[in-house]
Amino acid sequence: MRFLVSMLLSVVVVGCASGPQANPQDPFEPFNRRVDAFNQAIDKAALKPIAETYVEATPQVVQTGVSNFFDNLEDAWSTVNAALQLRPKEAVSNGARVLVNSTVGVVGLIDWATPMGIPRSKHDLGQTLGRWGAPMGPYVVLPLLGPSTLRDTAGLVLISGNPALAQVDDVSTRNTLRVVGALDTRASLLQATNALDSIALDKYSFTRTVFLKRRELATQSMFSDPPKADQADSDDPADW
Repeated sequence: MRFLVSMLLSVVVVGCASGPQANPQDPFEPFNRRVDAFNQAIDKAALKPIAETYVEATPQVVQTGVSNFFDNLEDAWSTVNAALQLRPKEAVSNGARVLVNSTVGVVGLIDWATPMGIPRSKHDLGQTLGRWGAPMGPYVVLPLLGPSTLRDTAGLVLISGNPALAQVDDVSTRNTLRVVGALDTRASLLQATNALDSIALDKYSFTRTVFLKRRELATQSMFSDPPKADQADSDDPADW
């Protein structure tokens, strides 16, 4: 949490010196590009090779179980945020998924809720803040965590990660779960990042454009006009 607060202060300082030619959505671009280059170097040297080894060496049934487990934790947090956003239908649906998968699904290792037709929707604290009128703010690239916005970063500072993991008392177990969760996330992004690497353009600008658009579509303030029909029907814009 202290680290993220320091990051926020650093970004503000750098942004003040970014000059009048800066992208209005990315006034901290010089700083963000340096952080992005750092992230890419770490990913190329360690994270991606480890994720590739995990995918190659781990049986698919184990990978599925791990992904289901962390999806279940995410559903629990989505339930809380859907309730905070005054979205009762989504809150009940996600809550039902957690109940089913945490019991008959053996603490989430087996996803029974999906074949039962119980839909899931993703909601986080950044969306909740936006739902209540907080502006998205400028684009920010966080060390190791990647693309974000000032509002989403504030949400990370407030909760310091997934609250479900914070309930694990044993420190070593909690840290192990966080590492495994990060590995599972990176493994799930291998195809997407490989495709991005093959695109002959500025990957930083491309990632920024896609990320900001998806976050915009995923967050709808109660005090603004409803989304357009083509936006409302978009395929899970929160899934980034």
